[in-house]
Amino acid sequence: MHRRAALALAGALLTLASGAARAQPGTPLRIILPVSAGSGVDTIMRAAQNDLSKALGGQAVVLENLPGAGGITGTAALVKAAPDGNTIAVVSNNHAVNPSVFTKLPYDSLKDITPISVIGSTPFVLVVNPTRLPARNVKELVALLKAKPGGYNYASSGNGTIIHLAGEMFVQAAGVDVKHIPYKGVGPQLADLIGGQVDFGVVALPAVQGHLKSGALRAVGAMGASRIASLPELPTVGEQGYPDVDVGGWFAVIGPARLPADQVKRIHDGFVAAFAAPDVKAVMARQENVIAPTSPEEAARFFASEEDRYAKLVKKANVHLD
Repeated sequence: MHRRAALALAGALLTLASGAARAQPGTPLRIILPVSAGSGVDTIMRAAQNDLSKALGGQAVVLENLPGAGGITGTAALVKAAPDGNTIAVVSNNHAVNPSVFTKLPYDSLKDITPISVIGSTPFVLVVNPTRLPARNVKELVALLKAKPGGYNYASSGNGTIIHLAGEMFVQAAGVDVKHIPYKGVGPQLADLIGGQVDFGVVALPAVQGHLKSGALRAVGAMGASRIASLPELPTVGEQGYPDVDVGGWFAVIGPARLPADQVKRIHDGFVAAFAAPDVKAVMARQENVIAPTSPEEAARFFASEEDRYAKLVKKANVHLD
């Protein structure tokens, strides 16, 4: 009996030792959001928060907004966290953009994280102020821009943002001479687009749906590879002669480096289940988000390819933030 007890105790100690860096029962899952409250990723995660908790067996899910420096502040906090499955982050395109627009980051955006899943995407649209640019499609827009080189401008939500780079992607593909006007956020960008202070720009569809319906703005092309389900009559920019224009917003789950495989699977499966819940699917459909979770391996390849793609675009556009 003494020998059995000793063996049992040794086994228990080994189990405790091997699980010391694992998520502990009753510990909340902290999800860092490197964005402001009310932004796209924040809205998405608040819609899925309760269902994610259920999918994780009732584990509490705490969302923590840590905005700043284009997502660097929040991601820096994530990479410093213990790889125990208690802290993860939900990031967007800026995670892949930042290595190109900042000369120095406090982390390696590929080596210092554990990819878990790219959950989905949000479509971008190319819009014009119809009183400033009476174009109804991309061909007409390019013709107007080329007829008056340097005479028009496009708005973005800020220097080095994915909205800025999406605008640059179109400008470079079309070969037009226009001025970039950066704003501090999507709200000011839209306000001046609608007010006619700027002429055109790229925006995420959820932010502009009401303005398209009212006629304050006009969409001339979808920026992704596929048409948008709620706007089936709107051709993609690629279909209209610029196949290299393919960009949209995406959101992905990452953990600190060296996150154990069982924790990666647990969190991955929890997100898949949460975003498949009927109430979350309904919210995602209203927001025009396309949900298609990837595997961790697919996410790793995606991050690397996106970094490479944006690096080339940033170099062409000569965008630097420090």
